[in-house]
Amino acid sequence: MMVRSLFVSLMLSSFIAHADAPRTFSEAKKVAWKLYAPQSTEFYCGCKYTGNRVNLAACGYVPRKNANRAARIEWEHIVPAWQIGHQRQCWQNGGRKNCTRNDKVYQTAEADLHNLVPSIGEVNGDRSNFSFGWLPEQRGQYGSCLTQVDFKAKKVMPRPSIRGMIARTYMYMSKQYGLRLSRQDTQLYQAWDKTYPVQVWERQRNQQVACVMGHGNAFVGPVDLKACG
Repeated sequence: MMVRSLFVSLMLSSFIAHADAPRTFSEAKKVAWKLYAPQSTEFYCGCKYTGNRVNLAACGYVPRKNANRAARIEWEHIVPAWQIGHQRQCWQNGGRKNCTRNDKVYQTAEADLHNLVPSIGEVNGDRSNFSFGWLPEQRGQYGSCLTQVDFKAKKVMPRPSIRGMIARTYMYMSKQYGLRLSRQDTQLYQAWDKTYPVQVWERQRNQQVACVMGHGNAFVGPVDLKACG
């Protein structure tokens, strides 16, 4: 399966293994480029990329509307910055810019590598801050890519192989940063967590991200920080 190649052969360099946790989103993106470089497979569609350019033809991706943005990699918060921030006072007093400048908890959450993945730019833009959920299956919105976006319903249905990881990321972010989830979202992510159990590549990613962050996602499983080098 293509998703298995997403993280299964990631190997952190000695620089990454000994790095401090990023303090800002800008720092996190720099670390993420190094973290994902050995495999270079994006999240939502499983497409390969070189540098920040995506090989769309190789994975059967067909741009929906924005071919230029589809051809580049962007860094996606699985739990969107809006969802992290809008519950905080800083967001009410100036939005994301204010939170980024003045709220330490928000800064840490925005830079959390457990919540950051490489994405095709067009899908990242289309996802916006939409919530995840079930949608009637419709093939071909992005060619062979199985992730779907319903703009009217403001919902995204990710491809099956990443649903479990998405669920466990939401559960982690909720616990780590006091993020309130709706009853509907909680039920969805509990169902996805059960239906799509942790896979080998997800455990390996958790271990490797933990070597940078200093802690793992407990919903994925335990990590060994002594193995970080």
